[in-house]
Amino acid sequence: MLTKKQRDLLEFIHTRLQKDGVPPSFDEMKDALDLRSKSGIHRLITALEERGFIRRLAHRARAIEIVKLPDGLGAAKTAGFTPKVIDGPHPSPSVPANPISDNPQMYARELPVMGQIAAGVPIEAISHVHHHVAVPGQMLGNGGQHFALEVKGDSMIDAGINDGDVVIIRETSTADNGDIVVALIEDQEATLKKFYRRGASIALEAANPAYETRVLPSEMVNVQGRLVGLIRNY
Repeated sequence: MLTKKQRDLLEFIHTRLQKDGVPPSFDEMKDALDLRSKSGIHRLITALEERGFIRRLAHRARAIEIVKLPDGLGAAKTAGFTPKVIDGPHPSPSVPANPISDNPQMYARELPVMGQIAAGVPIEAISHVHHHVAVPGQMLGNGGQHFALEVKGDSMIDAGINDGDVVIIRETSTADNGDIVVALIEDQEATLKKFYRRGASIALEAANPAYETRVLPSEMVNVQGRLVGLIRNY
């Protein structure tokens, strides 16, 4: 059962997807529902996602697809309906290549490099696949979706992460205190930082004393993945 605001937002997103092929921005959603701040939109989006009506795709700004609609709302259940999202196709799961033993962790696997991630001042979220990189299977552990990002900046240098390194990220929406994560801020900016939960807030901490810790309301921060490996080019 949806509240009126949840239903109104779902209908607005559906209408825009049907008309333009891309979802509305958070500012457009806020204005359409006559809300004072985007934090209310974040709560509505989270509620719709938890109820299985929409899905947010990782490492993409404004990437929302409609999974289902309640009875009587729109035409998403008609034949031929295909949800559309902004910023290009989602990469297919990487598959083992060049097997050298019967142990899957010994395979070299190709991962999509999704672009650059800021280890410094957050930069706009990057979602296009730039190229692929071969990664040792043992770096990826047992299962799960992974992707790679090129590091830009020096805010994580004391954690051994340098400008130009390629970080390997396991997709997850949760993190423990002290984990190095890819954090998406207000669905617009992506950054690589240490994650700490402080009550109703999230602290994104650099590993470089030259950078201040950013403390943000938890609804403004979405974890996209956790660091599991690093590739350095000399």
